[in-house]
Amino acid sequence: MNSARDPEAEIRARLQEHWAASERGDVDAEHAIYAADAILDYPQSGERFRGRSRIQAQRGGHPAERHFTIRRILGGGDVWVSECVITYDGVPTYSLSVMEITDGLVTHETQYFADPFPAPPSRAALADPIPVRDQ
Repeated sequence: MNSARDPEAEIRARLQEHWAASERGDVDAEHAIYAADAILDYPQSGERFRGRSRIQAQRGGHPAERHFTIRRILGGGDVWVSECVITYDGVPTYSLSVMEITDGLVTHETQYFADPFPAPPSRAALADPIPVRDQ
């Protein structure tokens, strides 16, 4: 039996725990994945937050009721991507989180957000609906 560590399985498990902690509102567990000097970028607003404590503080005051649904986590080595649906007061927003990881901790995260939009009728004959389990 091979008992060697699997670093990628460990990172995936830590990312899953990060998102599960986000869902249950456990801010300490949610932010345990970040290095003390981590950087978080929100390109759409042009904001950069430096340090785990500032990342945690800016998330701590969010007035909306939030829920996190993870669609998938992909990655390897030092770059991992989480595709999520974050629901704010019942309204879904699609999010893509790109995390750079060093020594098991996130050193740089970039989060992109997009609101859902209706498909134009002109594409109806070309597209299939995404199955609910994949949304």
